[in-house]
Amino acid sequence: MIADPWFYVAATVAVLIVGLAKGGLGGGIGVVGVPLMAMVVGPVQAAAILLPILMIMDVLALRVYWQQWDIGNLRALIPGAFLGTVLGFLTAQQISPDGLRVIVGAIALIYAVQYFWLRAGRGGTPRQARPLLGVLWGTTAGFTSFSIHAGGPPLQAYLLPQQMHRTTFQSTSLAFFFIVNWLKVAPYYWLGQWNTENLLTSAMLLPIAPIGITLGRRIHERINDAIFYAVVHAGLFVIGVKLLYDASGL
Repeated sequence: MIADPWFYVAATVAVLIVGLAKGGLGGGIGVVGVPLMAMVVGPVQAAAILLPILMIMDVLALRVYWQQWDIGNLRALIPGAFLGTVLGFLTAQQISPDGLRVIVGAIALIYAVQYFWLRAGRGGTPRQARPLLGVLWGTTAGFTSFSIHAGGPPLQAYLLPQQMHRTTFQSTSLAFFFIVNWLKVAPYYWLGQWNTENLLTSAMLLPIAPIGITLGRRIHERINDAIFYAVVHAGLFVIGVKLLYDASGL
């Protein structure tokens, strides 16, 4: 098991933020989890440690938001997620993590800037769900989620323009990533990322998960849609800057 105390400082903050995201503040901000942990350990190991925690968080959060998802969107997104996971597995040894960070960071920044520039959340016309577009974004989210747990921004790029109720958005995101994270289990095993050290470290961090979920849910219940979407888009902007900074190597 990892003994470096600085790792547990970074990992505690990371797991708490991911819990807040899954509990009610939009899953996209949870993308900071791996970068925070990767300040102390390698990004591959950080992703492997975080995956079991994400899976438990999905179960805890889905109990709260059960069947409040948009099934039409999920029918388009899930096939894409499966394809994206397969692509992530097949290219795991070739694709550059920094290249993925640039792609995801750019997507996050574009949609965040667009929201605040056009004030889409304050009178913009909601877009209709488009199945083919859902498959495309689902594939992108599955692919980036497999590699660096950064599927949130691509998913939000598809869901946010629809301006659905914040609870529907939260539930749909949770259901999507519940399935995506389970799709990763066998490929991660085949890639050698399930080992005793990583699993024991995950178990040490697991008690933080319900704390983050509970806090996220309470915040979700106390804000309206306008505040929720402003927070989510602000989070997207910060994520985009963070990912692009990480990719630059500065």
